[in-house]
Amino acid sequence: MKLNRMARGVIATAVLCSTATLAQARETLYLFNWTEYMDPALITAFEQRYDVDVVQSYYGSLGELYARLQSGGDSQFDLVVPSNYYIPRLISGGLVQPIDQSKLPHLKNVAPTFTNPAYDLHLRYSVPYLWGTTGLVYDIRDFPQAPDSWSLLFDPQQNPRQPFTLQNDGSVMIAAACAWQHHGSGCNTPEAWAEAGKLLLQTKKRANFTGFVDGTSVLPMLARGVDKVAISYNGDFLNAKQSDPESFKYLRYVIPKEGSEMWVDSMMIPAHAPHPALAHKFIDFMLEAENGARLANWTWYSSPNQAAVPLLNPALRESPSLPTDDEMKRLELLPVQQGEQLTVFQEIWNEVRSR
Repeated sequence: MKLNRMARGVIATAVLCSTATLAQARETLYLFNWTEYMDPALITAFEQRYDVDVVQSYYGSLGELYARLQSGGDSQFDLVVPSNYYIPRLISGGLVQPIDQSKLPHLKNVAPTFTNPAYDLHLRYSVPYLWGTTGLVYDIRDFPQAPDSWSLLFDPQQNPRQPFTLQNDGSVMIAAACAWQHHGSGCNTPEAWAEAGKLLLQTKKRANFTGFVDGTSVLPMLARGVDKVAISYNGDFLNAKQSDPESFKYLRYVIPKEGSEMWVDSMMIPAHAPHPALAHKFIDFMLEAENGARLANWTWYSSPNQAAVPLLNPALRESPSLPTDDEMKRLELLPVQQGEQLTVFQEIWNEVRSR
């Protein structure tokens, strides 16, 4: 077919415009994560290495993450970062897809402690991101002789007047109540949960109870003196203290002697993620020693990446960032509830919140 000069020019221009448009349409990774849980410099480095964009959205609770994935988010996001006790729910609900470990050459950097967890055997669906602890934060001016104990929350004689909050996560709160009642934070029977629920109902009726607040949002309230005791997380506490040492100089983080929660947050790929290949690239990028260390140093949480340990800030190698051997003996991963067991657990927690 012959074309005249003008026609050839029009076609050439169209082809050039089309090529330019394709060049501008960079692939985008959609990350659904906790707030303040990713060093922005890591995002920039990943974007530059692979010539892609990263868009982050945020959730404030695991319940919010779960609900979002159930309502179509499993086809909107490429990566999510749930905690260990939610991972089996996501797997059994068909909301996540298996990890292709052949695409993760740096998976070898994961420390042996984290390579075969009960919540995801052999890491078929998840890859560890960070780990940490749940504990108590209190003002030492109001409790100068306080024991490292859940009694600051649950014993009205130990704390008759000072304002305190409870966590808005049922798994965390029932674990804490179980630990105080000597059932261990890993309690896993309806009888223990029911007893814990009664304690929480009694506790929330005390005059100095101020409300249910998540472990991150409560830290500014403690710093301002609005509350004097609350449950939070070691990394969030240390990060806040490093950012504002003056406001946090009288606040102390402890792992109660009765026991508490150790948790692991992991990277998972939703079932119908739009860019699973790019998600695998990001996971492997985060498994590199330098990037694992940078993430831990920025968040003040512990890294499950054994290759990153030599590169960590020295403060991250001591308590409360890294628990002592004695503290580790008091820590447990929370058990997984599914099916009828989960229904019973949620009924008990809903009663605590509603009454």
